[in-house]
Amino acid sequence: NSHRRFIDQSQYKVSELLGTLSTKDDLIWPHENWPTIRFDDGLKVGSKGGHGIIRYTIIEYIPNTFIKFQFTRPIGFNGTHEFGVNVMSDDKAEVVHKIIMTPSGFATIYWVFAIRWLHDALIEDAFDKLESHFSIVKKTSHHTLWVRLLRYVLKPSKKGKN
Repeated sequence: NSHRRFIDQSQYKVSELLGTLSTKDDLIWPHENWPTIRFDDGLKVGSKGGHGIIRYTIIEYIPNTFIKFQFTRPIGFNGTHEFGVNVMSDDKAEVVHKIIMTPSGFATIYWVFAIRWLHDALIEDAFDKLESHFSIVKKTSHHTLWVRLLRYVLKPSKKGKN
């Protein structure tokens, strides 16, 4: 599973935003509409965290350039995912997100029918947020009916909250 987007900015400017991931000033993660991403020890190798039910450990990190995560949950998500910023020219960068995974057991069904769709929408929202940071016109991807239905059905309960 791979996503990529070209941003009309230098790799340096785009990479600065990657360094904000999971901070209180996060300029990439679409926490406004998705579960917040958190790590127990910030952006560094060995830090554990995730978002929603997805858990992982940072196994490689090149500050402001590349980050690679090893899945730890759900059980059966066997693999990694990574996010990086590549130089295309002096004023163009490419942002890339890849999942390299072989799901097993129930995780295969979960991935095929739910998580993949939600993940694709979340990453496109993150890329929209990143691209909009550099633009007057705000980029907004539209979610499919299936994604909207999954988000409604899987939305956390607000019972007991004031």
